[in-house]
Amino acid sequence: MLLPVPLASSRERERGFNQSERLAAALATSWAIPVRCDILERSRATRTQTRLTPEERLANVSGAFRVTAEARQTVRNAHVVLVDDVVTTAATLNACAAALIAGGARIVSYVTFGRAPAIGDR
Repeated sequence: MLLPVPLASSRERERGFNQSERLAAALATSWAIPVRCDILERSRATRTQTRLTPEERLANVSGAFRVTAEARQTVRNAHVVLVDDVVTTAATLNACAAALIAGGARIVSYVTFGRAPAIGDR
């Protein structure tokens, strides 16, 4: 199943949509894989990552995601594909993956559509 990285509800209200969810929906059509938006949730809001150092990004999203109680059976032993729009340090993807593994997922893959340059990139 495809799992878009969830936004904080306040950020989604501000934007009007979740860009990762829209990307996952487009992939689902091509790949014939279902999108599930009810599996992974933010357990707390986080600051925007755009101006944070790699270390600050890690701390910012650490423990910020969880598998919903209702979804634990669905995730158990599953191969899930996290969908995000842009990867910089992978802190968000790794935090989501940690929550999914803790929730029982067997394999977590990532797909992103852009890569932002990290500090120190040439």
